[in-house]
Amino acid sequence: MSKSISSSSYEIRKRNPNPKSCALLVIDMQNYFSSMASPILSNLNTTITLCRRASIPVIFTRHSHKSPSDHGMLHEWWSGDLIIDGTVEADLMTSLNRKGDEMVVEKSTYSAFRKTGLEEKLVEMGVDEVIVTGVMTNLCCETTAREAFIRGFRVFFSTDATATSDKDLHEATLKNMAYGFAYLIDSHKLKLALD
Repeated sequence: MSKSISSSSYEIRKRNPNPKSCALLVIDMQNYFSSMASPILSNLNTTITLCRRASIPVIFTRHSHKSPSDHGMLHEWWSGDLIIDGTVEADLMTSLNRKGDEMVVEKSTYSAFRKTGLEEKLVEMGVDEVIVTGVMTNLCCETTAREAFIRGFRVFFSTDATATSDKDLHEATLKNMAYGFAYLIDSHKLKLALD
């Protein structure tokens, strides 16, 4: 049997976010995902507070479907169990530390960049780094992080403010991120970096 390797084995690159050119992405912290999102809520709210204090803009995403035309492969893959716009499940969690004037990017697939205008908005804001947090680690967070990297953004990926359905999937994403796409960070490292 092969020995399990932790994501720290792949963390050969070290860097801190630059508050002057960074944005925090809070992915899909919605009622639909509350069972997996609730355990990371404290770390995520801490991350949001740290970023606000450092004048790092906070951008939220909300995943939902308005009509069959925007279902894509998700309808087939998840047997039609989709988040429908206008339902309570589609709403952002009320316990999330969100201010009313902070941007919410509407999306209908795993990537926060697909047909959302997010890339253009980040460029307009002078952002060239993103910190990825939220749910699900291995689906929307990972896809968004990979796309950000491919589009030329430096990516920081939270280890303690992301969550998914099980530990193996979470760890697999952290390994992939550290190996090829993102600097891993947690709320404690972020506090040290921004203080």
